[in-house]
Amino acid sequence: HELRTPLTSLRSELEVALRDKKLTIPEAKKLLESNLEEVVNLQSLSDGLLSLAKQQSTAQKSFIEVSLLDCVEEALKKIAPMAEKKHISIVQKTEDSEVHGDKHALTELLIILLDNAIKYSPSKSSVTLRVTKTAKWAVIEVRDHGIGINKADMPHIFDSFYRADTARTHIDSSGYGLGLSIAKKIVEDHGGSITARSKNGTTFTVKLPLN
Repeated sequence: HELRTPLTSLRSELEVALRDKKLTIPEAKKLLESNLEEVVNLQSLSDGLLSLAKQQSTAQKSFIEVSLLDCVEEALKKIAPMAEKKHISIVQKTEDSEVHGDKHALTELLIILLDNAIKYSPSKSSVTLRVTKTAKWAVIEVRDHGIGINKADMPHIFDSFYRADTARTHIDSSGYGLGLSIAKKIVEDHGGSITARSKNGTTFTVKLPLN
């Protein structure tokens, strides 16, 4: 279904345009813009599906000692343009912790959570990234000051392709609900847990076992 919908839209628009002998250049340009939007959506979907498949096939095969501080620094570099575009500051409060895991996957986990926080935050606000540790766990918290998540949607936010019919959905209609599903898979592969709470914004909390 998720593939069929944008493909059907692309095909229909192109077939109608090709039959229209009076198609003007401005109309053709508008059509191409619409088609490009659908292609971007399909690329986002395929990237998400590939990432999810990769996680399912490589879990625990390449685990090494990983510094979460290194993952944080790499994730922040990749997420910086998105934050700058919305004039969102990222408040970083990190304590270095080492876990046994896949550095690429843990970096992707942070990118997903930060991307999610920025996406649903108002412009000129802030997102807090906190990494602390207890006796047994490295604890990652990503908090935003956005619109939050409805209580009815909370049990489903980590389900693949789940998109709540709320204001969160309308902020970015190109999403396919794969990001948090991938995040959960990464966390579970590392023997950890991920939870969310929504009050005055949303906070995602990840617990990973320390070495």
